[in-house]
Amino acid sequence: SENNFGEIPDVCEWPENLKYLNLSSTQIPKLTTCIPSTLEVLDVSANNLQDFGLQLPFLKELYLTKNHLKTLPEAADIPNLVAMSISRNKLNSFSKEEFESFKQMELLDASTNNFICSCEFLSFIHHEAGIAQVLVGWPESYICDSPLTVRGAQVGSVRLSLMECHQSLLVSLICTLVFLFILILVVVGYKYHAVWYMRMTWAWLQAKRKPKRAPTKDICYDAFVSYSENDSNWVENIMVQQLEQACPPFRLCLHKRDFVPGKWIVDNIIDSIEKSHKTLFVLSEHFVQSEWCKYELDFSHFRLFDENNDVVILILLEPIQSHAIPKRFCKLRKIMNTKTYLEWPPDEEQQQMFWENLKAALKS
Repeated sequence: SENNFGEIPDVCEWPENLKYLNLSSTQIPKLTTCIPSTLEVLDVSANNLQDFGLQLPFLKELYLTKNHLKTLPEAADIPNLVAMSISRNKLNSFSKEEFESFKQMELLDASTNNFICSCEFLSFIHHEAGIAQVLVGWPESYICDSPLTVRGAQVGSVRLSLMECHQSLLVSLICTLVFLFILILVVVGYKYHAVWYMRMTWAWLQAKRKPKRAPTKDICYDAFVSYSENDSNWVENIMVQQLEQACPPFRLCLHKRDFVPGKWIVDNIIDSIEKSHKTLFVLSEHFVQSEWCKYELDFSHFRLFDENNDVVILILLEPIQSHAIPKRFCKLRKIMNTKTYLEWPPDEEQQQMFWENLKAALKS
């Protein structure tokens, strides 16, 4: 011991029955097959060893103090080991499997190492029966180096919480819950048309910034006509002719004809309603199935009904069953229950009276 060997050769000559060898403090970086397999005690403390890979079947005591080992030696190479000192190395932890692989181990000195007090390591230390009798210097010389929250604490006294021990599981659980929450929001939003309501609310808030009502000089139309595309034949070929060719003629605002090209359709709807003296709804089964008709109805409600002005005219083009009106049309239900509406008569004799009543409503 205490020589400056630096390195040892691969082949050496030793007495045949050599049992004890002390190579401590000899600055050797690696052990070679020069070490005889007959040894029962080997001391290689205070060297520059980074691993121990010798097969010594008869070895009973091994001293590896003050080296650079990061793990315990392989038990299969030293099956009869009874005592081992691996203190003051770079050992971070050792597992239950590694510990129990030394079948004959009675004393293990792993003190003064920088232990990483992971959940697995702590669980093994706390639950391994008899480990306190095997570990030399337990518990005062076994100190946690990390995590930071327990640095400097004795390994035996540290208890990590369930959250600290199962961070990956916790993250997975949180991600799963967030995904399920978003999925539920999407499903519920789709079922109850939340996206439509958000779009509606945003457009309404934008409209709220504008004046409550366009000045009289800005009124360009007698009526804005809201109708379903499926009813366009009646609107464009019958109603428009009756009203725009009347004497005096009425000027109607139709989305097909009068909306500004390239302008957002919602802005077109808002501007057209604001620039019209009346808003005329042509109600039918098709109307209550149209998304844009819903927009137009709600815009009229927000911008015009709130002013308590009689600016809405309802034309019932065909009978509508109450159960056929979607829940989103609660305003339509309310309007139909509180306002008089014009019904389009199938009898030609009654149609003339219908047009007279409609013209009178538009002039009011």
